Amino acid sequence: RNMETSQAHSAESMSKDLSELMKEATKEVHEQAENTPFMKNFQKGQVTLHEFKLVTASLYFIYSALEEEIERNKDNPVYAPVHFPAELHRKASLEKDLEYFYGSNWREEIPCPEATQKYVERLHYVGKNHPELLVAHAYTRYLGDLSGGQVLKKIAQKALQLPSTGEGLAFFTFDGVSNATKFKQLYRSRMNALEMDLATKKRVLEEAKKAFLLNIQVFEALQELVSKGQENGYPMQPKAELRTRSVNKSHEHGSAPGKESERTNKRHTDMMPTTPLVRWILAIGFLATTVAVALFAM
Repeated sequence: RNMETSQAHSAESMSKDLSELMKEATKEVHEQAENTPFMKNFQKGQVTLHEFKLVTASLYFIYSALEEEIERNKDNPVYAPVHFPAELHRKASLEKDLEYFYGSNWREEIPCPEATQKYVERLHYVGKNHPELLVAHAYTRYLGDLSGGQVLKKIAQKALQLPSTGEGLAFFTFDGVSNATKFKQLYRSRMNALEMDLATKKRVLEEAKKAFLLNIQVFEALQELVSKGQENGYPMQPKAELRTRSVNKSHEHGSAPGKESERTNKRHTDMMPTTPLVRWILAIGFLATTVAVALFAM
């Protein structure tokens, strides 16, 4: 009888909307991310250019994989109702940001740490074998971007002195969403209407927790890279060297030397933090904060 009562209670609790269940299921991992020192420090505006670039690079690999699998399953009824490429997809925006930070040769420059690759592999596995679980990853990332990410945009813009015209922050700019609150309501209603049996709902909730943990593992790995003074296993180059190399590359491609030199130097000097003693690793909070801040703002 106790087993029957437990099963009845479980079925009753699982009858809630999927978005509400997801919020409840990820509460513990949300608190883990929320209480990390780097997240608190990042919100104080303590972020370096190098850290910001590392985060942007990892996000590029993650969203490239996520959106490849979304497109693979865009007509599949387990995902199609929440397919909003024009409103949500971030890959093209991240490409703009990476070109701004790294230059035209950015694809050869950006690192992909092992933890990021693990996240990418999970996304491809889910998309190819269990597409019904894609909604967990999409919800966790995209609605996080629309919520907490908007707070981080302002923090990063001020801390790194990025241009007010938005260069370097395309990731946070959703041109296809005129009203974030109304769009999130639409997204949640579409997601809640997905046809799922009890077993599938449970698997989606477990995948949402896994998505959160994968995010945490990524920024922990990036923290380790920064603390060791390395990028992708190699010593980090001094910012002055990066500026010189970027200018030289532009000359090789025939750009106007004076104008390009001025643009490149401005791009890098403008992004230096104003605080002289900026602590390490704080930008890595992007991966946690965009999710952590957002899950309870959704």
